[in-house]
This record gives sequence, C-alpha cells and structure tokens, in this order.
Amino acid sequence: MTTSSASGASGTSGTSSGSGGTSVLGRPGSRGTSRGRSRHRSPAGDRPRLRPARLSPRDVLKVGAVGLRTRPLRAFLSALGIAIGIAAMVAVVGISSSSRADLDRTLDALGTNLLTVAPGSTMMGGQATLPLTAEDMVSRIGPVDAVSAIGKVPDTKVYRNDKIPAAETGGLSAYAVRDDLRTTVGAELRAGSWLNAATARYPAVVLGSDAAARLGIGKVDPDTRVLVGQRWFTVVGILEEAALAPELDAAALIGWRSAATYLGFDGHATTIYTRSAESAVPQVQSVLGATANPQQPDEVNVSRPSDALAAQQAAGEAFTGLLLGLGAVALLVGGVGVANTMVISVLERRAEIGLRRSLGATRGQIRTQFLAESLLLSALGGLGGAVLGTGVTGGYAVYQGWPTVVPLWAVAGGIAATLVIGGLAGLYPAIRASRLSPTEALSAT
Repeated sequence: MTTSSASGASGTSGTSSGSGGTSVLGRPGSRGTSRGRSRHRSPAGDRPRLRPARLSPRDVLKVGAVGLRTRPLRAFLSALGIAIGIAAMVAVVGISSSSRADLDRTLDALGTNLLTVAPGSTMMGGQATLPLTAEDMVSRIGPVDAVSAIGKVPDTKVYRNDKIPAAETGGLSAYAVRDDLRTTVGAELRAGSWLNAATARYPAVVLGSDAAARLGIGKVDPDTRVLVGQRWFTVVGILEEAALAPELDAAALIGWRSAATYLGFDGHATTIYTRSAESAVPQVQSVLGATANPQQPDEVNVSRPSDALAAQQAAGEAFTGLLLGLGAVALLVGGVGVANTMVISVLERRAEIGLRRSLGATRGQIRTQFLAESLLLSALGGLGGAVLGTGVTGGYAVYQGWPTVVPLWAVAGGIAATLVIGGLAGLYPAIRASRLSPTEALSAT
C-alpha cells in the first residue's frame, strides 16, 4: 500500500514534471520562432521615418530678415526704389482727393445755384452790350431770389501812386458794383469792410485779392489810397479769393454811383449775377438770355460758375491719371531692382544654400526663404512709401489750405501692389536657388 502510493505519487510527480518540462521547453521554442520571423522583416520597417522640420511663419520671417540684414545697404536701396513708386502713387491720389474735398467744401459753402449773364459777340464779330434794363428784367423772373451786377469802367487803370508809368498797369481793371454784390456771389472779406450806402457814393474802393497783392497792400487804414483813372480812392476793404467770380480778384471795386460820378461810368452792366432755388436753376438758365436782352438773345452768354469749377476738377483728374501712370512705372522699376537684388543674392550665397541643403533643408524651404526675403523687402518699401506719400499729401494740403484726405484704398492698394511685385520679382531667384544641388553649390565655392 505504501509502495503503491509512493509510486503513484512519483508517477504523478513525473507526469507533472514532464508536463512542466513540456511547457518550459515550449517557451524557448516560441521565442525562437519569433526570432526567425524577425529575420525576414524589412530593415526599414523598424526605423523611424525621417521627416524635414516645417518652418513656421515666424521662422520664415526670421530667416528672411537675417538674409536682408547681411547686406543692409543693398536692401535699403532696393526698398527705396519701391518706396519712391508707392509714395508717388499715394501722393498723387491723396492730393487729388484733397483738392476734390476742398472743391466740395467750397461748393457746399457757396452753392451751385449761381448763374451769370454776360454780353457775347455781335453777328459782325464786335462786342455786344447788355441793355440798361437788363437787371430789372432779370429780377422779374419768378424763381430768382437775388440779382446783382458789375460794370467795367472802360479805359480806367489802377495804380499804387502817381509815380508809376502809365504803361505798367499790372493788368488791373476798375468795376462799378452794386452794394449787394458780395453777398450774392458769396465773397468773403480779408480786411476792412464792404461798400455800403454811404461809402458807395464817395471815392472808396474795395480791392480783389490779386489786386491787393499786386499793389502791395496788405492792410486797410484811412491813409491807404490808390489812383483809379485820374482820381484818388481810399481803400476800405480787401476781398478773399472769389471762387465763383474770379473776375473780381484782379479788380478795383467801386460803388455804382461813385463810378458814375468820378469815372464817367455809363451804367451798362457787363456781368449780372443771379441766385435761385437749386431745383429751379435749369429753368432760370433757359430763359435768362432772352430775358436780359429780348431784342438779341443770341448775343448773351449764360453760364454756371460751379460747372466751370467741376470742369476744372475733371481736367485735374485726367492729369492725375497721367501722374498715376508715372508712379506705376516708378513702382515697376523698383520691382526690377528687387529682382536684380535677389538674383545677385542667390549667386553670392551659393555656399549657404549648399550648406543648408546638405543639412537637410528641402527645395521648398530654400524657395520659401528667398521668396520671404523678396516679400519682406517689398513690404518694407511699400510701408515706407505709404508713409512718405501721406506726409507729402498732408504737407501740400496744409500749404494750400485744403483738408487732408488720403483714401485708405490708395494706401492698402499700394502696399498690396508692392507685395505682388515683390512676389513676382522674387519668384525666379527663389526657384533658381531651390534647384541648386548641395554638391554643385558647395563645389562652386
């Protein structure tokens, strides 16, 4: 019994160890099989795949800035070419816009409802005259709110004193004027006062802005006199420039009665000014000629001074277009300068390109580097040009007394144009740099 139990135990034990041995032997077998499979795998499968590092926008800017800082003088001159073109374009647009804003401000202040009536030419080519009743007839037109007139005093010159030779008239004329002329045409006083019911009867004169400048009169006092014809007149006022009545600027303006008394004025008006409601201007304009001179309506010229100012502005805009074209040419020349700078930079930096390529830089990264330099160079020139053009516009507008207007689209468009030109100018050098192989670039040095 005892022996049997021992044998059974030992058999059980042997079986157990045998099975244990089987399981132990099985593990090495399984490892050996795994090793065998690993020997047949591709070596590249166990290696991590190498990928080139990507340049962030910040890295691109840094690399481009470093490239420009290595040759600062060349970069400055190239950017200056771009800046001059952009400055010219921004200044041209800004000055034109400022001039237009000044015209709009003037028309808003003076109105566009002023019409003028003046004698034209006769059928024989002579100078026509308006009837003595022309003013009264025009004032009877229903929509007309105000009527005033001036009459040129013939063969009457204006001198600062009696020592001036008779031939040196300075191109000044003498006009008889109605008392309400200044308010009708919207003229402003620079100094002194306008003619009134009292001074219009005595030898008193108001000078236009150009007339005062040519005579050397800048202020008004009781001792300031000018010689009109053969009579001394006391200067009582000086006008500002009359935008809607430029004929008053180079004239000595004398009261209607005073001109008749002292200068022999015959009473014929040479220009009649009318004001009417804005909506009635076309209607009034169509009947003014026949009303002022019913006998000879074809010998009357009717005009709207605000239209002349608008035509002058249109002519200025055409000239602005020409200047914009010249600015575009200057910008194109600046772009050629940037392209030339980048091509030379590629030739001089072949060793750098080869070194970067040998250290793992891709063609795309080399291309991005040089394209970033070109764009950064153009952007700096564009920003500098926009600032310079804005400054020129502001300075000229202040000098002329205009409001300063620099359209945002002109600045933004100028900078965008520089980026486009910079991109095109740097594209070929960037592609050329990216195509250099490392061995070729390094062997060239």
